[in-house]
Amino acid sequence: MPRKSSVKDVGTINIRDVPKDFLHLVRLAATLERRTIKGFLLALAEERIQELEKKGMLPKGNKSY
Repeated sequence: MPRKSSVKDVGTINIRDVPKDFLHLVRLAATLERRTIKGFLLALAEERIQELEKKGMLPKGNKSY
């Protein structure tokens, strides 16, 4: 039985064919920052989205997360 999330609107991302060497580096980087891989990747994505918003390449969104 799947877990129920406390957040109403969540999605899932599956990434296939990630080179093992790269995955190892991601794990190491996340560990160095004392984050989970999920937390590490979400932080990277959020930073990049903010950069694109500042450049006007993405609309400034209403962040409900």
